[in-house]
Amino acid sequence: MTVTLPKDYRPSENETFMNETMKEYFRMKLLRWRAELLRESDETLQHLQEGGLQEPDIADRASAEADRALELRTRDRERKLIAKIDAAMLRIQDGSYGFCEETGEPISIRRLEARPIATLSIEAQERHERLERTHRED
Repeated sequence: MTVTLPKDYRPSENETFMNETMKEYFRMKLLRWRAELLRESDETLQHLQEGGLQEPDIADRASAEADRALELRTRDRERKLIAKIDAAMLRIQDGSYGFCEETGEPISIRRLEARPIATLSIEAQERHERLERTHRED
């Protein structure tokens, strides 16, 4: 079954949670985000392949090396983000998308709009972060 999104569609709390239109909205949002990350990754690869370190000045060379290291760390974070996007796409397919992995309750639409890869409700995420902080201090 294919769903055509109305042009100005925005999910709202007034409709059935994760109905077909809402799922399609988030699926498209995730696909656009994924495509943008892949495009940026391709640009990085091209940039890195274009030139070796040709800077004659040692300070310029060090600066260029630091820029590359930062770029590679950013791309690594984006690679991990793409994996999370792919996992969210699978959750849309299996019907678990939008529901908290801990409580099974719906994740708020505002949270999903801001972080479409969210797997925890805000309350569960805050509990998780509090536990992390207390264990880190040990």
